[in-house]
Amino acid sequence: MTDEANEIKPILVYVLDGHGGAQVLPTPPQQPPGPGEGIHWIHLDYTDPDQRDWLNRSAKLNPLVIQALLAEETRPRATPIGEGLLLALRGVNHNVGAEPDDMVSIRIWIESNRIISSRKRSLLSVSDLRGRLEEGSGPKNVGDFLVQLTDRIVWRMTDTVEQFEDRVADLEETVIEQNSLDMRYELATLRRQAISMRRYLSPQREALAQLLVERQPWFNDEHRMRLREVCDRLIRHIEDLDEVRERAAVTHEELLGRLSENLNKRMYVLSIVTAVFLPLGFLTG
Repeated sequence: MTDEANEIKPILVYVLDGHGGAQVLPTPPQQPPGPGEGIHWIHLDYTDPDQRDWLNRSAKLNPLVIQALLAEETRPRATPIGEGLLLALRGVNHNVGAEPDDMVSIRIWIESNRIISSRKRSLLSVSDLRGRLEEGSGPKNVGDFLVQLTDRIVWRMTDTVEQFEDRVADLEETVIEQNSLDMRYELATLRRQAISMRRYLSPQREALAQLLVERQPWFNDEHRMRLREVCDRLIRHIEDLDEVRERAAVTHEELLGRLSENLNKRMYVLSIVTAVFLPLGFLTG
């Protein structure tokens, strides 16, 4: 291994032991793993020049795969290439100060004995998987890795979707109790966030559905059954976001109706006052 390779500091390099645990490697290997060398998981920050260089020089991947792993913008998709699979997914942004609808992307290349993933911003779902491997309850093979990662990504969406539901419920009650122009901004923000999040989840659902029909040697019927449960939960999240968007729209219309009604009442009172005092003005004049 060259000095240049020793300087590469990827986010993590694991060799899965096949029992739920993993061995940590200090640097990524310069060759794809051979028979009996275990399953390698290499997780990269694609904005780091050294890690990009390793991917181009040592990963020995199809140029199209490398291009996808280094792409700035991606939409969720699943693309089979030979006996491997190129996957792009999005997860909720839990970074400090971030908006939940500003979703974090992760790109993954999976083959029978190697997983290479890349990202720009950290994703808690990857940290979850890393913690499981360190505890000995992580993925045992590449199919298990795919199922566990997608499961954690969808599971991490649950709190955010529930927060959207709680917010729209609170706004519905507030409209009944009081009419505020500030609520128009809150409702518009909530609708925008729900629409933005759903914009990524819809193609993500299609990507996971594509995985269910793929026939890869490392993805068996048990993996498909577990992934189908993940798909069902993702569909429920999408349906919940649709409901949040519709409830926010109805609440916004109700708020506008109440504000318009209040304005009409004020105009009516003003017209009465004008009708009474305008003749008096002529008389005194």
